[in-house]
Amino acid sequence: MPHLFDPLQIKDITLRNRVGLSPMCQYSYIDGFSNDWQVVHLGARAVGGAGLIIAEATAVEARGRITPFDVGIWSEEHIEPLRRVARIIKANGAVAGIQIAHAGRKACVAQPWAGGKPVPAENPLWWQVVGASPLAFSQGYQLPVELSVDEIATIRQNFIAAAKRSLEAGFEWLELHGAHGYLLHSFCSPLSNQRSDRYGGSFENRIRFLLEVVQDVRKVWPERLPLTVRISGTEWVADGWNLDDSVALARLLKAEGVDLVDCSSAGNLPHAPVPVEPGYQVHIAEALRTGAEIATAAVGLITQVQQAEEIISRRQADLVLLGREMLRNPYWALHAAKELGQFDPVPPQYLRAF
Repeated sequence: MPHLFDPLQIKDITLRNRVGLSPMCQYSYIDGFSNDWQVVHLGARAVGGAGLIIAEATAVEARGRITPFDVGIWSEEHIEPLRRVARIIKANGAVAGIQIAHAGRKACVAQPWAGGKPVPAENPLWWQVVGASPLAFSQGYQLPVELSVDEIATIRQNFIAAAKRSLEAGFEWLELHGAHGYLLHSFCSPLSNQRSDRYGGSFENRIRFLLEVVQDVRKVWPERLPLTVRISGTEWVADGWNLDDSVALARLLKAEGVDLVDCSSAGNLPHAPVPVEPGYQVHIAEALRTGAEIATAAVGLITQVQQAEEIISRRQADLVLLGREMLRNPYWALHAAKELGQFDPVPPQYLRAF
């Protein structure tokens, strides 16, 4: 029976435990360049004992940012600042992961603490957003320009380039962001994709863009390193993307060389009836793990030590990712190890506290 503080090996990478930092946007960068904030933010969680640290959604092109202040990886100049991030994570015993992403129709909004509303067109930070179809995410949001097939091909190349840069920056775990209503998810969902070409209509057509990106990236990302995908396992509405769709997708992702699916939900609809409660998305990770026979990560209101331990010991998921809880407590993993009577290396500078 596996436990929270058992190592997890995927390909040539071994996590020291099954606790990871979920990728969480910090909206704290200029022109996409990583900075001291990201180094300190992620480095602190590595010091705090997590086995995996995943850097936040990192835009594959400038118009793929959620806000004008997102981190990016669309140029060679972005590599060196991100190399500092990977270096500090690995120096403190964790595996350095990165999530590469395109925000699609949900792009070009203000930082959450500045209201989170769409950037006005007269603002010099504004840009035109793009999407699967000309359907705005919500009232007041931009009407996206529908991507042409040629433009889709260009974005595929951007994901390839981002994967190569991630490797050069020193990351050893790559996650493709196919969740939360952002570009790749918006193609998968029948609620945001009303195309009539080879990228729309049937399930097979709607998932085509995501699968193509996976195929593209698998060719340039080393086979020895984990390739993962974050999905929204359900949109929580009867006519949207659902759990059966996710299991079917996971089987195809596994066949294309994906090593783990990071199981989140929702994000494509502004007012979805999400039943938010502790562990409300764990059943998604369990369903994919069983139905597609692929490794999964569980995420979403996982806060308690015994809760995380049970998810792993019951084989509902192979990995637990903590978000807000680890913002509140960067040393959650060290405290959890102590509570469970397990080993997690405490930095010698902190031994007097533990």
